[in-house]
Amino acid sequence: MKHFVATSTSLFPLWVILFSFWAFLEPQHWSNLSFLIIPLLSLIMFSMGLTLKVEDFFRIFKNFKIIYLGILLQFLLMPLLGFLLVKIFYIEQILGLGVILVGCAPGGTASNVICYLAKGDVALSISLTVCSTVLAVFFMPLLFWLYTGSSIEIPIFQMMISIFKIVIIPVTLGIILNSLGFINMEKIKLCLPLIAVIAIVFIITIIIGSNSNQIFKHGPKIFFTVVCHNLLGIFLGFYLCKKMNYTEKIARTLAIEVGMQNSGLATALAIKYFGPLSALAGAFFSIWHNISGPILASFWKRKNFKNNK
Repeated sequence: MKHFVATSTSLFPLWVILFSFWAFLEPQHWSNLSFLIIPLLSLIMFSMGLTLKVEDFFRIFKNFKIIYLGILLQFLLMPLLGFLLVKIFYIEQILGLGVILVGCAPGGTASNVICYLAKGDVALSISLTVCSTVLAVFFMPLLFWLYTGSSIEIPIFQMMISIFKIVIIPVTLGIILNSLGFINMEKIKLCLPLIAVIAIVFIITIIIGSNSNQIFKHGPKIFFTVVCHNLLGIFLGFYLCKKMNYTEKIARTLAIEVGMQNSGLATALAIKYFGPLSALAGAFFSIWHNISGPILASFWKRKNFKNNK
């Protein structure tokens, strides 16, 4: 079972590409399933909660300075990059909303796995993901309003409630269940990566199927924008950490955490408030960062750590 899960999850980028291609060719199978996106995302959040305990939150206080830096980069750098890329590439308003929404999202759950593969600080990665996810309840709608509020009405309160329902409640339930310890969580945890992979693949597939008619028209420009967004976030996160004399291990961790957004959350919110077309950026980001992440992890895994500078 362990070998099957490991093999299946290692082929994650391949599943994403194959199912996206299927959805593009035969969208009729997927275009009416957008109502499943929020439940699937909640399932991913619940799975993440099952891997955490209350003790994980105490790491935030033990690594306060680096946590502060990570959150600062997450909620200042990525929204600003998204906004600038929308302006530079002249992205249409409804599509640009999706790009900026991805930029305002917290760190993605896949970042913890990529951090582990890249020989980063997994404990720090989990702490950053948890902290940014909790803070996203407030920062995500407020930052989104800051960058787009002058041109469109933003339902800030409704977005905060949605994030609370989609993220905080499932994660909290998972933590409680994991902390109680009255069931054998180890066997369940073996399957969690595969469950998350299946859910993410279905989310991406549904988004592609729902927007197949628009992909030829808008796809190349949005995809290129998303690639730039992801790579710039990773590069600047790493560069700024090294400039501040943090270790290679910490620099890798923050680079991954900053560059890999919770695009599933951004996708769900985009569909809920602005329609399927605005979710293209989130879908493409999910596809791309699940390709760039493993490639980067493989590169760093082969590279010997340098001495702390």
